[in-house]
Amino acid sequence: MLFTLLILLLYRIGAVMPVPFVDSDGLSELISGSGSLFQYLNILSGEAFSRATLFALSVQPYITAQIIMQLLTIAIPALEKMAKEGEEGQKKINKITRYGAVALALITAYGYYMYMRNNNLLIERGVFQAFVIIACYVAGASLVIWLGDQIDKFGIGGGINLMLFANIVSSGSSIAGMLIGFVQSNYATRGAVGVLLGVLLDLVIVVAMIAMIVFVVWVTNSERRIPVQYAKRVVGRKMYGGQSSNLPIKLNMAGVMPIIFANSVVSIPATIAMIFPPPAGSFREKLVNFLGYNSWFYVVVFFILIILFAYFYIAISFNPVEVANNLKKNGGFVPGIRPGRPTSDFITKVLNRITLIGAFFLDIVAVLPLIVNIATRSSIGSLAFGGSSLLIAVGVVLETARNIEAQTTMRHYKGFLE
Repeated sequence: MLFTLLILLLYRIGAVMPVPFVDSDGLSELISGSGSLFQYLNILSGEAFSRATLFALSVQPYITAQIIMQLLTIAIPALEKMAKEGEEGQKKINKITRYGAVALALITAYGYYMYMRNNNLLIERGVFQAFVIIACYVAGASLVIWLGDQIDKFGIGGGINLMLFANIVSSGSSIAGMLIGFVQSNYATRGAVGVLLGVLLDLVIVVAMIAMIVFVVWVTNSERRIPVQYAKRVVGRKMYGGQSSNLPIKLNMAGVMPIIFANSVVSIPATIAMIFPPPAGSFREKLVNFLGYNSWFYVVVFFILIILFAYFYIAISFNPVEVANNLKKNGGFVPGIRPGRPTSDFITKVLNRITLIGAFFLDIVAVLPLIVNIATRSSIGSLAFGGSSLLIAVGVVLETARNIEAQTTMRHYKGFLE
């Protein structure tokens, strides 16, 4: 645990180390409140992206490489065969993923540099300056991957996930500042009565946040268990099988991925508008505002895309036919359902219903902050990405708690939570 905390401390130090020749103040002012994809990257990097620090790219290149490899494993038979080779095949896939992450970091760093150059955010320009800036960001992304591997080997929990969690938690100071700001603004306008109203508003917000966290934890741990019975069989002089088990299907099996995909799609207009600003009062500017995170059209599209991407992600990550075949090979069957195709159809039917419920849960978590943002006419753009941040943070905490529980159980203790 101490080693993990040390690595996270080193990571957060790197997240505030400045890169030369960059106007970080101008970049922070440009990105904050934009509702673009850049702001989403900024939140997941712990505001390092807007400060243009050494770890500005954070874990995004590695996460993107993992998603691409997961999709390619489904599409390319050679990679699918490699993934089924066990631990040795997984090592090869992880190695390819790391190389892909470095390549993506190089591409992203160059685009990041060109974006700052086009917006006059560079203190000095030149070939040497460009090389230094791009090299710093690629080295920073590579170092983040290495730090994550060190946590995986010698620490507790998933390294990349813990660093992502540290980034999200680091933005808690801005939430505290927002709550204090409510009290100060009410005091300036209404005096002592305003302070009381501001404190009550802060309490309502804190209670709502705690209730949302409890709701997310409850749904994340929820699962639908399909009963499985194994037939008895005799091998030599021994009898095997005859046991009852279950096939657990998580209510939110897709995790945060549908929200990430949907965010990436709906943030495209705002991102393009930041790179190519539309003329004031033009049709393009009105169109960008209509597609922005403060419009109801954005909420509706976001709501629908989360459902679609939830089904898409389940379709590429879970194969009911393969599960049914494995049950049949091992002598297992669902009571009342014939092995083979009927079992596959039954699992697919249950999975479709569970996926729909999980997608509605993701909609509640991700869309509710947007509705509050519009209803209160707030300019806090980070609310647009609050759902994904909350899901990631809760998921990492639960995973880390399970890892600590497993470590303590291995050492014959009663358990971490007892």
